[in-house]
Amino acid sequence: MTIPARDTIAAIATAPGAGGVGIVRLSGPRSRAIGQALCGRALKPRHAHHVRFRDEHGETIDDGIALYFAAPASYTGEDVLELQAHGSPAVLQELVTRCVALGARRARPGEFSERAFLEGRLDLAQAEAVADLIAAADSRAARAARRALDGEFSRRVEALADELLAIRVHVEAAIDFADEPIDTLGGAQLRARLAATAAALDELLRAAERGRRLREGLHAVIVGPPNAGKSSLLNALAGRDRAIVTDIAGTTRDLLHEVVRIDGVELTLVDTAGLREGGDAIEREGMRRARGELERADLAIVVLDARDPEGGAVAVADAIAGVPARLWLHNKVDLLPAAPVPAPDVVHVSAHTGQGLEELHRHLRHLAGGEAAGGEGEFTARARHVDALVQAQAELAAARVHLDHEALDLAAEALRLAHDQLGEITGKVRADDLLGHIFASFCIGK
Repeated sequence: MTIPARDTIAAIATAPGAGGVGIVRLSGPRSRAIGQALCGRALKPRHAHHVRFRDEHGETIDDGIALYFAAPASYTGEDVLELQAHGSPAVLQELVTRCVALGARRARPGEFSERAFLEGRLDLAQAEAVADLIAAADSRAARAARRALDGEFSRRVEALADELLAIRVHVEAAIDFADEPIDTLGGAQLRARLAATAAALDELLRAAERGRRLREGLHAVIVGPPNAGKSSLLNALAGRDRAIVTDIAGTTRDLLHEVVRIDGVELTLVDTAGLREGGDAIEREGMRRARGELERADLAIVVLDARDPEGGAVAVADAIAGVPARLWLHNKVDLLPAAPVPAPDVVHVSAHTGQGLEELHRHLRHLAGGEAAGGEGEFTARARHVDALVQAQAELAAARVHLDHEALDLAAEALRLAHDQLGEITGKVRADDLLGHIFASFCIGK
């Protein structure tokens, strides 16, 4: 979609602080004219010009490189100018001020990527991947964000949207023959296509959930009865003494957050007060906060004393009931008189000696997105993408039920709603307030 020319924006495009090189970026119809006034010479598209950047009195601000990209062959799809100067914050701010004096305005956060989206250079999921790539904390996250930026996620969404549209056309065509049984109008083939599309959507949702966890990390709450070793486990995973550890029940009374990375997987670990009956007023408040944190958790790491796991499990059963995933740990195995009997759903560890921590790492990697770091086709995703896919999944399930009951008009409407949910991911169906929320989270120069 090409839109009318707008005003010209300018911003520093490199990270804050001093550096060898800093870049000021402009986008909009006055970019070339501003560049030529600032540099004192004509600028050819896609040529590197070594120039002196001058102020209104003709004095040199700095010398550097000017690069001009003519629309539509640019990042934003508009005329774009990049000024490469020495990376002094004072010099870069002076360049921006000079550009503003020549007719530009200061860009809002994310406005360059927003213009790229509005000009059709990127879809919405790809635009968000730009921010994810900038924020990537390790090579796995960077590769996944790069795949999303290259369109890996968008292509899969678009393929599903195209299939849903084709199915919907079939269903709406059948509405004109309402007196005929659906099976005489290709009903068996239609059901098979719906089932295949539902399976593909389920797989994409699983991939998007892995991508969300890769981008945002796993919110894991360490929970269990008092003195099970929760704080010792946090210290062992963090690799330092982050929490106070004593033999006194109720030592941990408030929430303690620690972000750790395990083989490329980011986890926000939350140590909580031990859950039990009774306790003083402060301890009871700590237990209330622990339950509140569990309501927002992706994972409950349930730490039980290996010498009495059954008793501890009873104390936490109600609190962890609504958590999507649980990992059961029997801690303090070094205090057992004999080696514990292996169990498929239990990890035996000793936070004190380190026994079993490698096995724990393996389980955490699996829960956070799979064993294969940087797997082929892995891409980053966001919570809104996952939510849209969940909604599309629900509408598709409703369409299948309506089709079974030959309620074709209801099936067609459910398919339309599912299609619209997929369109919200790429921005083909969008609300203006959604765009404002997304691009406001970007850095200024993007």
